[in-house]
Amino acid sequence: MAKVIEEGSDLVLKLSALEKLGAFHGDLRIAKSQLESIEEVENPWTLATLKGVRAPGTGIPFVIMLGTLRYPRGKDFAAVYKKRPVHIYNLKDSRYKRWIVTIEK
Repeated sequence: MAKVIEEGSDLVLKLSALEKLGAFHGDLRIAKSQLESIEEVENPWTLATLKGVRAPGTGIPFVIMLGTLRYPRGKDFAAVYKKRPVHIYNLKDSRYKRWIVTIEK
């Protein structure tokens, strides 16, 4: 399962080998200074949370959303599984506006 970890002055979104395959993407890295805020959302399967078109990646509604979500004002990276809560990492000065990651319990 995808995890956000701290490595020195960076935040890294670590993906498993299967996630990298399904997302058509490798691990993501940003400087901690690019993180604006983190919020928790109980139900990620709303248009406000998962907006745009998934391309590239894997998507089955209410089961998995993995990869890049593109919309007119930017793009997000999602690693969402089932109907579990997510953390939304709001970013600035990054190629992604948000990382949306299922919370590991």
